[in-house]
Amino acid sequence: MKQHYMVSEEQEDLRIDRYLSEACEELSRSYVQKLLKNQDVLVNGGPVKASYKVAAGDQIEVDVPEAVEPEIVAEEMNLEILYEDQDVILVNKPKGMVVHPAAGHYTGTLVNGLMAHCRDELSGINGVMRPGIVHRIDMDTTGVLIVCKNDFAHNSIAAQLKEHSITRKYRAIVYGVIKEDEGTVDAPIGRHPVDRKKMSINEKNGRRAVTHYRVLKRFSKYTYIECQLETGRTHQIRVHMASIHHPLVGDTVYGPEKSPFHLQGQTLHAGVLGFIHPRTGEYMEFTAPLPQYFTELLQKLENM
Repeated sequence: MKQHYMVSEEQEDLRIDRYLSEACEELSRSYVQKLLKNQDVLVNGGPVKASYKVAAGDQIEVDVPEAVEPEIVAEEMNLEILYEDQDVILVNKPKGMVVHPAAGHYTGTLVNGLMAHCRDELSGINGVMRPGIVHRIDMDTTGVLIVCKNDFAHNSIAAQLKEHSITRKYRAIVYGVIKEDEGTVDAPIGRHPVDRKKMSINEKNGRRAVTHYRVLKRFSKYTYIECQLETGRTHQIRVHMASIHHPLVGDTVYGPEKSPFHLQGQTLHAGVLGFIHPRTGEYMEFTAPLPQYFTELLQKLENM
């Protein structure tokens, strides 16, 4: 698929790999560099290196190869299933598990395990890479996740997510002592303007995001909190708590680069999920117990 761009005066002198990664959000800078190396990028009809600095009026042609979706293989896993019926399945996702296949993670994901457990009983709305997946949580976030077995259930849960009627409560440990007993962060979240792998408070291009938090326990240098999502943006709790100077302990992306307790990622647990059942119309709520690393850390903070 060929894409065409013309450089404006404001964009002059940018390296071409940066220019293209900013001009087309679907292309990461490293992928652009690969395209340049393969001579799939032409400037004024000829190939250039990644270090080439664009000039006003440059005509750029990018030939992006058609994406070939890999076959996703079912893998037998010892999933912790909290509830299951003909329409939905609720799973307590462990730390370190990616929810669905993506670049660099085509095996060992929750979807691989669900495909073995559910066979062909997963909704197809989100395509072959994300069967059944209607929402997700980060790789290093633990806790309850709802998966849909058919499109009827998927449409119902997706609608509830859109109108913010699903109950989603998380437990987290943050840096610093939060003085107020509860509060709300209402700040739009969008892609970080410089680091494309991060999200940030983005007043101009962000989408509305609301997180309610309340203090469960204060320690000498940390606070144990519960967060309730009103919206569900990528990295929402992590970005919002960092924005009020209380980043999550273990979160080396939005907090300090070094974790004080040798943790694997952020201390964030999706503890409660409640929804209206698509078929029965009844409200159901499920709780995932805190993982062992989390309870051990709370004990450690108690004794500090």
